[in-house]
Amino acid sequence: MIPQSVTEGDRRSKILEDGEMTTPALSLEKTSGMGFQSKEDFLFGNIGMKIKLAPADAAGTVSTYYMASEGEQHDRIELEIMGNSTGDPYTLHTNVFVRGKGEREQRLFLCFDPTRDFHNYTIVWNPKCIIFYVDDIPIRDFKNLEEFGVPFPNAQPMRIYLSLGYAEDGTTQGGGVGTDRDLAPSSTASFYNFSADACVWSQRDATSSCDSADFS
Repeated sequence: MIPQSVTEGDRRSKILEDGEMTTPALSLEKTSGMGFQSKEDFLFGNIGMKIKLAPADAAGTVSTYYMASEGEQHDRIELEIMGNSTGDPYTLHTNVFVRGKGEREQRLFLCFDPTRDFHNYTIVWNPKCIIFYVDDIPIRDFKNLEEFGVPFPNAQPMRIYLSLGYAEDGTTQGGGVGTDRDLAPSSTASFYNFSADACVWSQRDATSSCDSADFS
């Protein structure tokens, strides 16, 4: 387990067992989302999370699981599940930001209903590539192609975040369904088994718990 802290919506949020376990679900407020973050920074690792969405009309909401550094020139690796109207396919969105610039989105429809059971979503980040997995199946491979002038996030330590929030109008179901804040707090997302086999970064010493041999 990874030590965590509340980032928003703390009126409803609880962290148990010395910051290592959250309550089963994040539930939307009408005015804000809810979220947690790791207390440690990482530079590369294998980060997994099991997520289950609530079986309800959740159009306009987004369950997000991502890594990010700080500042305007931040790096970010994100995986988002877009809510929708009951019965429609769920969209999984991935993106990679390098030095504040994204525009590397990819989307796909999940071949299962993410509200019926927990599924494992994993981000593998190392100096050679970023691989997104769903239930141990690779769905995207973002390779390090810096030798060809393609930026890659390999210099900024990141924290791990998870949240349930409101998407912008027009992002759900191709823009056909807007955000309905009257759904709160019925719209929930459950997270557990928040863990990482990752390289912990020490901000004080600017050192990593891993060395080059770990990526050989």
